[in-house]
Amino acid sequence: MKIAIVGATGLVGNIMLKVLEEQGFANEEILVAASSKSVGKSIPFANRQLQVISIDDCIAAKPQIAIFSAGSAVSLQYAPLFAQNGTTVIDNSSAWRKEKHIPLVVPEINGDILTAKDKIIANPNCSTIQMVAALCPLHQTYGIKRIVVSTYQSVTGTGVKAVQQLKDECKGLQAEAVYPHPIHNNLFPHGGNFLDNGYTTEEEKLVDETRKILGDDSLQITATVVRVPVMGGHSEAVNIEFHKEYDLKDIKPLLEKTKGIVVQDDITNNHYPTPLHSEGKDEVFVGRIRRDFSQPKTLNIWVVSDNLRKGAATNSIQIAQYLIENKLI
Repeated sequence: MKIAIVGATGLVGNIMLKVLEEQGFANEEILVAASSKSVGKSIPFANRQLQVISIDDCIAAKPQIAIFSAGSAVSLQYAPLFAQNGTTVIDNSSAWRKEKHIPLVVPEINGDILTAKDKIIANPNCSTIQMVAALCPLHQTYGIKRIVVSTYQSVTGTGVKAVQQLKDECKGLQAEAVYPHPIHNNLFPHGGNFLDNGYTTEEEKLVDETRKILGDDSLQITATVVRVPVMGGHSEAVNIEFHKEYDLKDIKPLLEKTKGIVVQDDITNNHYPTPLHSEGKDEVFVGRIRRDFSQPKTLNIWVVSDNLRKGAATNSIQIAQYLIENKLI
C-alpha cells in the first residue's frame, strides 16, 4: 500500500503520521508532500526518516490513497489531479464538504455510503465529528427534532500560529495576533468568518454537515462557536429535542455500546469529560447526561474530544482503513 500525506509538515499532518504508525501502517510506503519551502526536509516516521516531496511528484508517484491536510485552496487545486490519476483522496479541509456528489464521512456512522467510484471523500469539521458521533445512536432510537449546541474550541483548531499566540501571551510576550482579541485569560464567540446572517462559518458547518452526515435535512440546528484558551480538545454543550419520549436510564447504555464513545458521567465523584483528559485519545467522551426539564422529550449532554485526532487525523485514517478493509481501492 502506498499512502500519501499532503500537508505533512503541518499540525494535523504530523498527527496523521503518528496515527498511521499506531494503526499498523508502519511498514507501508508512506509519501509526505508539502509546499515548495518544505521540500527536501526530513520527517521521522516509524524509526525511519521520510523526505518531503513536492505535491506534483506525489501525484506522479500514484499512491492508492492521498490524505490532505493542507487547506482548502490546495485541496481544490490538487485533489482532482490526484483523483484523475487514480488516487482516492481523503480531504480534511472544507473544500468539498458541501458538494452533493462528495461523500462526507464518519466511518462508524455512514461509511456504508462509500463506493470504489468515490475518488474524493470529505472529512467533516472537527466539531461536527464529535457531535454526530454522540448524536447518531440517539437519532436512530428517538429521532432528533432540534439541536442547540454551544462549542468551546481549543486554539489547535486554528493552527500552529494560534497555539503560539496563546503560549506567548501566557508568558507575557508580545504575540503575533491570529485572533481579533487576546486569547489568554479570555474567550470570544467567534470561530471562522462572520456571514451576512450574523453566524460564522464554523457555526454554519455544524448545521450543514450534521444534516448531511445523519442524512436528515429536517433537523433544526442552531450553533454558537466559542474559542477558549485551551491547547487541545474541543468541548460542546448539546441540547437535543427528540420526536419520541425517552427514559433517562436508557441513554447511558445506548451511548456506552456505541463504537468510539466513552461515557464519563459520575457527578458524585466529579467524573465528566474534560479536554485535558481527551488529549491524545481517539474516543469521543460524553457526560453530564441529564433531562432538560424546561420542555418534554429534551436531553442535555456534554461532548469532548481531541480535535486533532478523532476530529481530524484519526477520522481520516479510519476512512482509509474502511476503504482498504472493504476493498474499495
